Amino acid sequence: MYITQKVTETVFEDNRPTMSSFYFLGIGGTAMASVAVALSHAGHAVTGSDTQLYPPMSTYLEEHNIRYFKGFSEKNLESVAVDAVIVGNAMSRGNPELEYALEHHFELVSMPDMVRHHLIGQNTSIVVTGTHGKTTTTSLIAWLLEHGGLKPGFLVGGIPENFSVGCRASGRSEDGFFVTEGDEYDTSFFDKRSKFLLYRPDIAIMNNIEFDHADIFDSLEDIKRSFRLFVNLIPRNGSLFVNGDDPVAVDIASRAFCQVERFGLSMESEWSACNIRVDGEASTFDLVYKGTWLTTIRVPLFGTYNIMNTLAAVATATRSGLSLDSITRAMALFKRPKRRMEIVGTYPRHLTLIEDFAHHPTAIRVTLEAIGQLYPGRRIVTCFEPRSNTTTRNIFQQELAECFGPASVVVLGKIHRPERYAPETLLHTGRLREELQQKGKTVFLAGEHSTVYPEDIVEFLQLHVIEGDVIVLLSNGSFGNLKNLLIESFQKKS
Repeated sequence: MYITQKVTETVFEDNRPTMSSFYFLGIGGTAMASVAVALSHAGHAVTGSDTQLYPPMSTYLEEHNIRYFKGFSEKNLESVAVDAVIVGNAMSRGNPELEYALEHHFELVSMPDMVRHHLIGQNTSIVVTGTHGKTTTTSLIAWLLEHGGLKPGFLVGGIPENFSVGCRASGRSEDGFFVTEGDEYDTSFFDKRSKFLLYRPDIAIMNNIEFDHADIFDSLEDIKRSFRLFVNLIPRNGSLFVNGDDPVAVDIASRAFCQVERFGLSMESEWSACNIRVDGEASTFDLVYKGTWLTTIRVPLFGTYNIMNTLAAVATATRSGLSLDSITRAMALFKRPKRRMEIVGTYPRHLTLIEDFAHHPTAIRVTLEAIGQLYPGRRIVTCFEPRSNTTTRNIFQQELAECFGPASVVVLGKIHRPERYAPETLLHTGRLREELQQKGKTVFLAGEHSTVYPEDIVEFLQLHVIEGDVIVLLSNGSFGNLKNLLIESFQKKS
């Protein structure tokens, strides 16, 4: 496998070079894969490499004919001709391809830098930030603009169901828009800035701000520092929409040089929601702006947190020039992104399987509350994989004991790659099990006695799932292919 065409122009010679060859080191990352596909569609030659690719990103690359090497080797780079190596933020020194690229003076570019120069360019840049809700809010804004005829470009940290891709260029040659999911995580091994600092915001959304990413941030104050820098990048003719119910976010927004408006459930916010109603298909609420009723919004999302996401999207779409009529019509047609309360399927005995990306205690709590709203009266069985750099450690030991409220049964997966940390810093899953059991929950600690994981979870559920259960998978990774194992199990069960 190789790329046959090589051009001599530099990566940043103009915003849209006619043809370049790019190698994505870490192509299986959600954003990396999405950007790779977008650049391929724009006419560039694209390949890359990674390990441990799993759906939906592995199938996404294959569906868009992106060829990649499985595993890292110097021979991979030796066999291709590239103008630049796009370095994923999970890549670090010691990676054989990275070492080869450094020794042979390859052009190294971070993914956010590539997005800024090749996709955002001179478009109006809309950047969605915050600890939670970024993927759904970014997807919703992109859809509202698309339905309104603005042909936005976008980068979503997932696969938005209203589109066939997670990233694309703007469809307008002038006065275009680009909507970016702005992550606070660092950019690359050679650039430790938060990604969102490279996205040149004109219109920004800042949802709630909590401690996360313990591998790169030491404290909430560290995270707040990055958000302050981000706010300071918004031009005076720009706009910042901030979660009015989050004191941390409001405080950071108070230092902005641009127009600031709040969204929230309190009437003190400029954009607010009241008379919230929920049925089996959607949430409905009255949209209020500065105390004045504007319209009624109906959106196929659930949970208070998704009302907040919707308010942020409405405010942004209005600021972008869309009418309320256009916005309300588009809302009814919105589809949730993959792995955001995604209904995998329904099975015999009236079982429902749902997959969600939630891995922070707050995200777990609000997701389970929303599922409880969607399926009132049905028992919730939750399978949680401690996988992120924060939840694998004991930083949220107490918070995790408090966040599974709506679940009657909790399955705790094995800690992902525990060898990364000292034993005394790891999440104590045994203690977590005891605390959850004290709350009256049935708890299974997977991998404790079985050498077959996660098949032991399948066996446990086969014995304990009852008619009408809603089974929820919570992980920011593959959970050892548990989803497919459960689908097979449920289909066999009659």
